[in-house]
Amino acid sequence: MARIAVVIPDLLLGSNTQGALRAAGHDAAMVAADAPLADYDLVVVDLMADGVDPAAFTGLQRPTLGVFAHTQPDIRQRALDAGFDLVVPRSRMAREGAALVAGLLER
Repeated sequence: MARIAVVIPDLLLGSNTQGALRAAGHDAAMVAADAPLADYDLVVVDLMADGVDPAAFTGLQRPTLGVFAHTQPDIRQRALDAGFDLVVPRSRMAREGAALVAGLLER
């Protein structure tokens, strides 16, 4: 079981992500973008949220998974440039979130 920070202020996407990760056996907690993240094994970030800057998550020393709207490929590239381990569309996160997290944790 991993401790996962879910930095997704969108209530529907955030609660769905948290629920899927909990169902997969993880301790997933919804946290604010400016919350301390040192106690978490992995961080999931909604890159489309107001006030979220991908560069703010640089150097976390833990896997980071970003989600974005497929219509905003520039945000995906900014997150990859900032060091995110994986960046996927929101729709893919909704379908495959637990598997994506498992893959990052196995690295």
